[in-house]
Amino acid sequence: MEEEVQEVIAPLSRVVCHDDPHTTMEFVVQVFTGVFRLPHPRAVEVMLEVHERGAGVVGHYPRSVAERKVKKATSMARTSGFPLTFSIEED
Repeated sequence: MEEEVQEVIAPLSRVVCHDDPHTTMEFVVQVFTGVFRLPHPRAVEVMLEVHERGAGVVGHYPRSVAERKVKKATSMARTSGFPLTFSIEED
């Protein structure tokens, strides 16, 4: 008799980037590729979505990973003098 094994998968959270009038598009792409590991073409797509719509989803991660990435990206932005902001939303 085989036992049924159930995997418990942590729910994912959305990381959302919010537009602001001061952070450069180049810096946003740098954060997306460096912190969130988006390929450059995808990073440009998301950056343009953030710019045109006011916000855009950068990725879906387990909550602890999302928090770590947002903290790192926010720190990077502040160190560079930019007000770039992120939020974490439940999927």
